[in-house]
Amino acid sequence: MMKDEGPFVLEWIAHHLAVGFTDIVVYTNDCSDGTDTMLMRLEDLGLAYHRVNRIPEGLRPQPSAINYAQDEELVGDSDWVMVFDADEFLCIKYGDGTLDDLLTAVKARGANGIVVTWRIFGSGGIQDWSRAPVTEQYLLAAPTDWNKGWGVKTLFQFDPTYWKLGIHRPKMKNKWLESDFPDSVKWLNGSGLPMEDYFKFRGWRSIVRTLGYDWVQMNHYAVKSIDSYAIRKFRGNVNFKKDKYNADYWSLQDRNEVRDDAMLRYSKERQRIFDALLTDPVLHDLHFAALERAEARLAEFKQTEDYAALVAGLRAASTVPITDVEAKPPQARDPAKIAKLMSRVEKAVTEKQKAERVAEKPVRGVGVYADEPLADVPETVPWYANHKIDLPLDSRLFTATGLSLIREGKFERSLARNLPRLLSKSVRHVELGGGCGFLSALLAKARPELRQAVYEAHPLWHREIERVWQANALRSGANLRLIGAGMAADACALSIFLTTEAPTSLAIGDPSVGPAALADMFLDGKCSAPDLVYLTGRAAEAYAANPVPFDRFFETLGLTRRLPYDFVAVAKPDARAKRKAAGKTPTA
Repeated sequence: MMKDEGPFVLEWIAHHLAVGFTDIVVYTNDCSDGTDTMLMRLEDLGLAYHRVNRIPEGLRPQPSAINYAQDEELVGDSDWVMVFDADEFLCIKYGDGTLDDLLTAVKARGANGIVVTWRIFGSGGIQDWSRAPVTEQYLLAAPTDWNKGWGVKTLFQFDPTYWKLGIHRPKMKNKWLESDFPDSVKWLNGSGLPMEDYFKFRGWRSIVRTLGYDWVQMNHYAVKSIDSYAIRKFRGNVNFKKDKYNADYWSLQDRNEVRDDAMLRYSKERQRIFDALLTDPVLHDLHFAALERAEARLAEFKQTEDYAALVAGLRAASTVPITDVEAKPPQARDPAKIAKLMSRVEKAVTEKQKAERVAEKPVRGVGVYADEPLADVPETVPWYANHKIDLPLDSRLFTATGLSLIREGKFERSLARNLPRLLSKSVRHVELGGGCGFLSALLAKARPELRQAVYEAHPLWHREIERVWQANALRSGANLRLIGAGMAADACALSIFLTTEAPTSLAIGDPSVGPAALADMFLDGKCSAPDLVYLTGRAAEAYAANPVPFDRFFETLGLTRRLPYDFVAVAKPDARAKRKAAGKTPTA
């Protein structure tokens, strides 16, 4: 569905032709910038299909277009169908990035649909208008664990006999609910894993159990630059929502916490198709006329006080922390109404899956650290006390989950509560991968006599440790040292470091410090094995799904995990006795 998307039409078409869509059907309403004319020309060239969305009184444009599409022969004859908008670009990470590869994999798993979760992309701090491709300008996005951005689009095998098209997912027609048809519906999530059965019947967004981004995601560029946002406000929105494009909407959609450049895999092919489209003189003239019209209106608007007010308002909205933004669902959730509408079949399926989940092993939560922290430091962020250590509510460094824990004072809560006691007999403590410096700061306050050597290879995390220590009135000294980058890449240097420090307890937070290499260092006899080892932060997250390598490492050192669900390993009773007999009890 489109309305006045003239500057962006050809990029959107070129991208989705590069992805592998064969029949692109676009419904337009109330266009004034040549969007509809461009699409008509694309239909003349056999590259897309244009349909006029004549909206009945009392109906919004999107539902109107979907009603027309439901009866569109071209849509009904398609093998696979997906409904999405002009600010949404499909990004396939699986295989070669084409629909052919993706759908081959989906069908190989016996599935007939895949549920694709949004990835919300922000402005990247860009104010000025540019003709550069949307998919190359905007590479900063919300964290994958931010649940307010988990709306979905569904790519599925469409049969109009059984399905009614929808904006986010199709709806199964009532007369088939108690037939054998629901059993034939097998959908995957965006990582190629089976969707829960409830989603056959309802839902428009992912939940923790169904979230997946490994195979495919839907990049959602809802705001773009400030100037692009201004242009969008000129034309209103495709769905007649009153004052949709305000500062609240901007703060929700302008998420720039992490970099995601997966879309760049399409740049060369998309540009090749885009350039080919412009060789058609009609499309060429229509495209540049749309650009010039938008730019002329923008230039006029930028001379007004309203533009300055818009910029100021949006810049202020951009500073709203990700933990503070509000997202209102399309319709308020009414559990009683949902229960009443649920069919007997859906209730049976839901109850069965609830019972199955009770029997499942508990899974570890999502990580708290950003995969790759961004280098730019925000001017101001709020700080929150976590076990008497102040931590920054910094979305560059932490995932949405991590930010929530910091705000609630629960960051690394289990370790924070237990480490001072667990390390009560330790005299020399080494931390390989200090994360944000939280645990070392906590130990420095709780056990000031403990000699800590904190190693952090990543320059940005190294800087953050210094920042957190300084904010908590901690300074480097004999009992609290921060070691620079470079050791993790050199096993020999790391071995010398451990031999020199002779830690009586060891924390591993850097996932690049592997258990096999560590085992070799301790087995060569030069470095005494510590009495306690634990994984934290990024290392714990990296090995949560496959703890076996570290279990072997613990066994090599004569250690055993304290509990089956954490990564704290203590000396076995017999190992303690042997060490005591050998005179290896720790000394200061």
